[in-house]
This record gives sequence, structure tokens and C-alpha cells, in this order.
Amino acid sequence: MTSDQWLVTRPEIKTAEQLKGGSVATSIFGGSSDFLARMALKKLGLTPVKDVAIVQIGGVPERLGALEKGKVQAAMLGVIEGLMAQKKGFNALAAVSQAYQSAGVATTRRFIRESPDIVRRYVKSQIEAVHRIKTDREMGKRVLLKYLGPQAKEVLERRYDYASADDRLPPKQYPTLEGIKNILEPLAETDSKAKAAKPEDFVDIRFIKELDESGFVDDLYKGKKR
Repeated sequence: MTSDQWLVTRPEIKTAEQLKGGSVATSIFGGSSDFLARMALKKLGLTPVKDVAIVQIGGVPERLGALEKGKVQAAMLGVIEGLMAQKKGFNALAAVSQAYQSAGVATTRRFIRESPDIVRRYVKSQIEAVHRIKTDREMGKRVLLKYLGPQAKEVLERRYDYASADDRLPPKQYPTLEGIKNILEPLAETDSKAKAAKPEDFVDIRFIKELDESGFVDDLYKGKKR
């Protein structure tokens, strides 16, 4: 799965150029929101620290509060908070999706080698679960409510649309190699092992590739609206 954070700016800041010289609120230096803020700024053509200061504020509520009070000009927020901020006139200036591999399933090479059928069945179940979410809107919204808690109907509808979009939750669950590359690059500045590593070193696509090439995934979505 890819990242789930947005770079949200104050109402008067609608372009990257207008953000230049300002500041963006993150959690702590070195944390995920700090990393994603740097990715978002680069995506906008801005140089982190030089063009836009990065400020440690704390959790999402604190970041949102600092943004609302004008203490910062931008903040890294989760999708729900970003949607709430948009309703108040704030702007979602950049979303970090394929640029960052946010979450995934990990196991050992030994387990894959010794129990390939278990891995194969798991990957198949993951594909089927994603299909269900993407083709059963009401069920998908119930899942969001269960894990994210109560929220306004409009926010829930938009949250489902965002979460189930192909760039966030693709039907074919290949890992995001670009996202892994973007994680390795800053680590490579201080870690020689990261510098020598390649994104392909951390993934095994044989199981999803089998399902893809067999037509299993395409068959699931035949005649289904997405």
C-alpha cells in the first residue's frame, strides 16, 4: 500500500511558489511525516529546508491546529484530516502516493522457500480482498468505519473513493518499486548497505505475477464496475 498523507496548505497558498519561504509542520525529524514532507516538497519542485522550513510540531491534531492558527503555512495530514481541512478552505497541495511504499507484508526468504503454497494462498486472498473492497462500496465503507471510527457521511464517501482508487489500492498488488527506491535514497546517505541495495532486493513478485499472467485478477474484475 502507498502513503496516506497530504501536504495541506493555508487557504491563501494555492501554488508551490506561494509556499516558498514558508514552513511545513511534521511530527519529528526522521519520522514518516518528515520523510513524506520532503518527498512532497520535491514533487512540487521545492528544496526542503532551503525553500521551505520543516518544523517539528507533534501529532496530527497539533499539526492541524498549528496550520489553522497560521503558525505554519503547511502541514502533513492524514486523508481524513485533509478532507476536513479542505471543507474549511484549506488546500491539498500535494499527495504522496506512488512516491512512497507505505505498508506491505513481509516474511523471510526461508519461509517463502519452505512454504510457497502458504504464501501463494495468502497473496491470492489479498487479491480477492482488494477486489471485494473495490467492487462492494457499502462493505468497503463499513470496513473504514470499523477501523477509523465514526465520521461525517461526506468525509466517509470521499475517504472510500480515495482509499479504493487504483493508485492507492491497485487490483494487481505489485509492490511500489519507486516507493522503495525513495525510502532507500535518504538512508543511503548514512548507511552503506542501503547505498548498495536495490528495490528489487526487498520484493518477490513471483506469486502475484503467477496470478496476473494466469488471468486470475482480470477474470475477477470482468463485468464489474469499479
